[in-house]
Order: sequence, then C-alpha cells, then structure tokens
Amino acid sequence: MAVSIELTKEYGYVVLVLVAYAFLNFWMGFQVGKARRKYKVFYPTMYAVESENKDAKLFNCVQRGHQNSLEMMPMFFVMLLLGGLQHPTIAAGLGAFYTVARFFYFKGYATGVPDNRLKIGGLNFLAVFGLIICTASFGINLVIRETL
Repeated sequence: MAVSIELTKEYGYVVLVLVAYAFLNFWMGFQVGKARRKYKVFYPTMYAVESENKDAKLFNCVQRGHQNSLEMMPMFFVMLLLGGLQHPTIAAGLGAFYTVARFFYFKGYATGVPDNRLKIGGLNFLAVFGLIICTASFGINLVIRETL
C-alpha cells in the first residue's frame, strides 16, 4: 500500500534551514581558502605537515572544522528532510539550532585549539540526536500505517 505525503506550509522552514546550512558550508569553504593563503598550504595538499610548515596546526584546525562539517552533512540533510516530513517545525528548529552550533563548532576549531570546538559547538550533537528521533518517529508511523 502506498502512502502519500502532503507537504505542509511549515515544511518550507525545513527547506530554508537547508539553504542556510548551504550558505554556512560555503562560508566555511571560503575560510579554508583564506587559511590556505595565510598559512601557505597550496592545493592539492589536504593537510599541512608540521615538519614542513610551522603553522600546520592552525591550518589543519580550520581544515578539520570544515571537513568534519562535510562529514556530518549527509546525515544532517537526510535526518532534517525526512524528520521534517512529519515534524516540520520541530525539525526546522533543531536544524536551525544545529546550523548555529556548527558555526560555533567551526569558529572554535579555527582558533587552533581543537577543544574549543566543543564549548558551544558541541551542542550540535544534541540537535542531530533530536533529528534522529524525528526521523525514527516518521519511520515508525509509516510502518504502523502500513499494518493497519
């Protein structure tokens, strides 16, 4: 049995959060580009080597802040978009919270002290956990509807 999904007006907030995160991702990428020039780490080098570059740790922290955000992005997008189908305002709120926390995660990491990423930025994991719950709820609802 097929299940049809009607997108509510509130789902627009989910989409807008996704767009906001895309802009954040572009901004982080630009910050890595600036760090490449500042610390003289040229493409295609992904990470600087401390024996070759005295500022390797500073550059690598900027790079890791962005790279970790890229690593988390697929899960964030899927959980946001799927969880938002049933819980659009909750998912949008959690997604906005995640986006802001990711900004602070990046800014903290970019200081060159990796532990600084967790001061405020570590709260992004709570938002992801909330999105996982929203998505699980959506999945459970689909299964229950199918069996009725």
